[in-house]
Amino acid sequence: MSAARAFQRKVHDAGLAGLTYPVEFGGRGLSSDHDRVWREEATRFPLQTGRLAISHGMCLPVLAEFGTDQQKRLYLAKLISAEEVWCQMFSEPGAGSDVASLQTRAVKDGADWILNGQKVWTTLAHVCERGIVLARTDPSRPKHRGISMFIVDMSAPGVDVRPIHQLDGRRRFNEVYLTDVRVPEGNLIPPENDGWRLATAMLMYERVAIGSGQGGGIRAENATRLIEAARTVGVDDDPRIRQELAKLYMAETCQALIVQSTRARLKAGLAPGPAGSVGKLARSSIAASVRSLSLAIHGPASAAWPVDDPTGDRRSAEALGSLSASIAGGTDEVQKNIIGERVLGLPREPDVDRDVPFSKLALGPLRG
Repeated sequence: MSAARAFQRKVHDAGLAGLTYPVEFGGRGLSSDHDRVWREEATRFPLQTGRLAISHGMCLPVLAEFGTDQQKRLYLAKLISAEEVWCQMFSEPGAGSDVASLQTRAVKDGADWILNGQKVWTTLAHVCERGIVLARTDPSRPKHRGISMFIVDMSAPGVDVRPIHQLDGRRRFNEVYLTDVRVPEGNLIPPENDGWRLATAMLMYERVAIGSGQGGGIRAENATRLIEAARTVGVDDDPRIRQELAKLYMAETCQALIVQSTRARLKAGLAPGPAGSVGKLARSSIAASVRSLSLAIHGPASAAWPVDDPTGDRRSAEALGSLSASIAGGTDEVQKNIIGERVLGLPREPDVDRDVPFSKLALGPLRG
């Protein structure tokens, strides 16, 4: 994370960070065309800001869209420059794809809110200064309507971050336990009890961030990299590998066009919308194709590579990490439902508990 912070600070000092955000809140006040040109040029060089994807791709735009002026004055400039890095705390052990079933409670106590609950799969929580948290503020309402969104100081008393050890040896994800955590009233992102609408917007920004990455332009970087790998290994004449490489090249090109369409929507001043799920689903499919092709190209060296092969560790981590692409930001099944219902206009799936008070649902300790 230190490298990402240092890189972003240099980008900020060069006047190239937060291009589209208002000057009064630490941005540059420029157009989305400026941002597009910057992204296209930046992808020509090795970017070191991947670990800021949640902070910049999700927390920053949500705070800019829904935060109070006071919250924006306090935090936007710090987020833009990476002086502060934020995480997103939505998922819980019993509320993954169905985030609206969350159990974390927020109870008003004078000028503060007191939060109690558990979050899981919180990316980079152990290196973040603050996090955006969803908590239930009114269990008497249906599950989608009694939720609020808060800004939580990750160093506050009662915040316990515990790393989750991953199969590839990394510790990117965490469990976060909230025990009587006091959150100032001014850290509620308004309006109270309407947090699901804000959460939906944040999830859309997340899917755009996952689906588009940090670059711009029409690219097929994975296909280009694997074509070179096939040539190096000497399997570039294998007809099956050539066919799969061609499919990957076409898929990446189409996905880049989807990204361009999404960015055009943002340029018009519109929220990402459910179409962001198309790009996210495409990214997931591409990750699976890259994994299969890389394993096919490198063969046994995918599992056991020579010590002088500098790419072996990367290939292994990439293959294992690709499995999360169909889960992070909402599973593939959730994306298909969103695309079917909100993009294609197909009938909604039955939702028998939509109007039932949350306290009446059999969903753990908050049930009535």
